[in-house]
Amino acid sequence: MHWLTRYRLLILGAICAFWTGLILLGHFFSAAPFVSVPWRGEQSFEDLLRREGRKTAPPNDFVFLGIDQSTLELPPMTAEEIANNRAFQLMTERPFPWSREVWALLLDRLFGAGARLVIFDLMFNPPNDGDPAFHTALDRYKDKVVLGANVDMQNATKPQVVTPNAILIPPPQIEDDRVGFVNFWPDPIDEKIRAVAYRVTDWELSGLPPHPGEEIFESLSARGLSKIGRGDDVPHDFGGHMIRFTDPDAWAPRPLYEVFDPKFWHANYADGTFFKNKIVIVGASAQVEHDVVDTPMSPTTWGPTLHLQAMAAALGHEFLQPTPAKAGLALVGAAGLIAWSLIAFLRRPLLCLGALVAITVAYLGAARFLYDKTGLLLLTVPVLAALILSGLLSLGFEYALERIEKVRTRRTLERYVSKNLVKEILENPDSYYSTLRGVRVPVTILFSDLIGFTTLSEKADPEALVAQLNEYLTRMTSVVFSNGGTLDKFIGDAIMAVWGNVRSFGVAQDAKNCVRAAMAMRWELRQLNEKWREEGRMGLGMGIGINQGEVIVGNIGSQERMDPTVIGDSVNLASRLEGLTRIYGVDILVGVTAAELVRDEFHLRSIARVQVKGKTKPVDVFTPIGARNEDVDSQLLKWLESYEEGLEKFRARDFTQAKILFSRFLEFYPDDLLAQTYLARALEYEQQPPDEAWDAVEVFKKK
Repeated sequence: MHWLTRYRLLILGAICAFWTGLILLGHFFSAAPFVSVPWRGEQSFEDLLRREGRKTAPPNDFVFLGIDQSTLELPPMTAEEIANNRAFQLMTERPFPWSREVWALLLDRLFGAGARLVIFDLMFNPPNDGDPAFHTALDRYKDKVVLGANVDMQNATKPQVVTPNAILIPPPQIEDDRVGFVNFWPDPIDEKIRAVAYRVTDWELSGLPPHPGEEIFESLSARGLSKIGRGDDVPHDFGGHMIRFTDPDAWAPRPLYEVFDPKFWHANYADGTFFKNKIVIVGASAQVEHDVVDTPMSPTTWGPTLHLQAMAAALGHEFLQPTPAKAGLALVGAAGLIAWSLIAFLRRPLLCLGALVAITVAYLGAARFLYDKTGLLLLTVPVLAALILSGLLSLGFEYALERIEKVRTRRTLERYVSKNLVKEILENPDSYYSTLRGVRVPVTILFSDLIGFTTLSEKADPEALVAQLNEYLTRMTSVVFSNGGTLDKFIGDAIMAVWGNVRSFGVAQDAKNCVRAAMAMRWELRQLNEKWREEGRMGLGMGIGINQGEVIVGNIGSQERMDPTVIGDSVNLASRLEGLTRIYGVDILVGVTAAELVRDEFHLRSIARVQVKGKTKPVDVFTPIGARNEDVDSQLLKWLESYEEGLEKFRARDFTQAKILFSRFLEFYPDDLLAQTYLARALEYEQQPPDEAWDAVEVFKKK
């Protein structure tokens, strides 16, 4: 894996370049064969800005008179009310569309109240019996009224314009300043209307290049703005203009029939004063008329209110501008470059992640600020996608590379250092290195040494000897690791292990784990001896010394070579106890401090009270018989009680009673070396008692 590290910057660059290129291709070149649909994330984000960002302030002189369900059905009226109201007579004669005399009456009503402009978002193409009356009204108010036309795109050769009939407006109707097209062209991807075309040409609609003889069509909103003297606010080009919308409920439709009803005319419109200087649009607001459009603000925007939206945007010059293509390409490329720079040179995963988050938040804030203040739709989703995907995938590669390096380092270190020590170094380096300066902690130490290995080494084949020793050490260290211990060092065929120096499970639990490991080592050696003897090799014995106490943990050594280890009297005593196993004929000796910590979990046998070389105080030592939760020979445990009682009598100088108790134990276990030794001493002291200073302590002058 060295090549991954060597070419790290190039690999990170390739990751960032791949994602940046893919995003550029998906957003700017979505016609590529392997990109199934155009990039839509940016469109969704822009729609979110439209909904949550600044809105166009709705002019308070716009009014929407809606042909709603109540107008189509009319509330119950008396015959007298209908007879005295020409509009209601016409509206009840037949279902909608009514006689166009109704619209003539409406114009008289509104302009009589002082309305400034009336716009009809309705089609008046088929002839109607009220056309003459409506024609007269249109001529009378020709500078203050606009009718709708529809551009029919079904004919692919040339668009067909559905205009008011010739009775209402003389031909060519589309050139009359009282006629404007009502069409809004939705986005082809999701059929939402985001832009307004105020002027179009027949050649443009047909998909043909500009031509000197092309016919120009004005929109309903453009005609209306010209009528009120604001024609200069209308864009004079022929493209679509993205508008900043008002709030969706800016102009709630008012029922049309109320204008003709004297009660509502008085109560709701102050006898017409309400309409003074108002711009009124008349159109459908009943669901059955299906005059609704889908916009980013709402999926059910009334068609007439969209014309008011277009007029409001033009009056306030509230148009939105997309990010230029070249600038967008540069922003996406810069995002990938920033992601690469962060990951390649910062080299701190959390800082990199924090930086990515901070840049993302700042960019989103800038997008919102520019939208609100300037109307610029800053390219956002592709830019942040390039930044985040490049950054996260690069971080993923860095993490994988780090894990690979850590595993490689771990495997290398574990060949020389204890596994849990390696784990602590790699996972908590600061904590571990602080302990290397020297700290005093309570630990449990285990020393083990092979018996008979020196004799074997003088006779055995070197290669076979090394293989046998490695097999033994492998089994023993595996036991140490599986019981939570730290392999401190190998000393030839000897092992030093420590519990509690790297990670402690509690003083008592550390001691129990150590004794449990010692008993497992005893069992493993038995298995190895059986195997070796079957192979014709010599079996080996083992001595283990265990002690618990406070030690100094630190990095010990010279400037050329340091060794993380433990030092102190407790370590020395554990080593001395291992040596005493040969004296007492047992394979495990446990110091008194450790014995008291593990007594509730293990059956212990008292061995002696000893004073080892270099110590001034004697200590009691024990050997474990077995765990209390395991199947231990009950007869042995029973007769060990006689042994323990005999040892107490011996130490209390009651040698006669001690002799009896040791003899009783030996009746059942005649080969027990310890009982034999103590019986011989009891017989000796019974005949010739020791001096008064005798305290049953065995003093050892050698290591």
